[in-house]
Amino acid sequence: MKTYTQKILTICFFLIGILAFSQAKKPTLMVVPSDVWCIQNGYVLNFDDQGTMVQIPDYQKAFQQDTDVLLVISQINGMMADRGFPLKNMESAIKTLKSNSAEDNMRSSKDSGSSVSESPIDALKKVAKADIIMQLTWVVNKTGPKKSITFNLQGLDAYTDKQIATAAGTGAPSFAAETPVLLSEAVLAHMDKFTERLQAHFDDMFANGREIIVKIQKWDDWDGDLETEYGDDDEELGYIIEDWLADNTVKGRFSTTDMTESMALFEQVRIPLYNDKNRAIDARRYTNELSKFLKGEPYNIPNKLVMKGLGRATIILGGK
Repeated sequence: MKTYTQKILTICFFLIGILAFSQAKKPTLMVVPSDVWCIQNGYVLNFDDQGTMVQIPDYQKAFQQDTDVLLVISQINGMMADRGFPLKNMESAIKTLKSNSAEDNMRSSKDSGSSVSESPIDALKKVAKADIIMQLTWVVNKTGPKKSITFNLQGLDAYTDKQIATAAGTGAPSFAAETPVLLSEAVLAHMDKFTERLQAHFDDMFANGREIIVKIQKWDDWDGDLETEYGDDDEELGYIIEDWLADNTVKGRFSTTDMTESMALFEQVRIPLYNDKNRAIDARRYTNELSKFLKGEPYNIPNKLVMKGLGRATIILGGK
């Protein structure tokens, strides 16, 4: 009897552990107004990029001048929090950008015509470290005294910008004047399926790794290339890098999209979400390990690691 009771207790503790683990691993989200909404409502910065006029969202201006932005995003934040999804607050992320001067990378002089080196959303992603960006567009429709709201909510993987979930529709007409109330009523019917798709995507990432892109290039003045041979087996550098990726990706999953003597492109590179200490791994930390591998013996290749957004890393061989 005692042995039977012990077995039952062991099974119960095991199931509780599984449940606690699954509940603990939720994707972190950040809700942002879409580029379309920002442009249509005049919250943009204009730049002359070598003769081409470029418009990018001015998120800070939108938060400072449009109370609906804060209220609408807070409403969506609350609906996601009720479903157990942790959120990063966009307004707080913008303040962090300003305090550490990262916002300078978003703004350039209109007079000088200098280009923007990093998009605002990429800068926000780096600060927020969100797994999924929820991009929101909404329009208020008026029919006499009644109002309705048409919305489009897109869940985008923060690393690849792939759309992984969507919810769109028009709410029932109402005499309510508040945009957040109209939005809440319109979105509510779609929210459960939307969050199910988000969680399914995150579960896939947890099991099979997060997708990033790794590119290898070389400086023109470096006398080596990806066909340079190393070791007793005279193995080419391109194959050595492929072997490293095979050993250091989740289930060895990656695709060699292109390989020449001076450039290699690896897509669908699956990296783990967490390391052995349960700390989050991003593309920069992951690719830095490859950079150190190439700098070490027997290769001794100096190189420079360059990031573009959260999910694209380039290693330039031959120097800093």
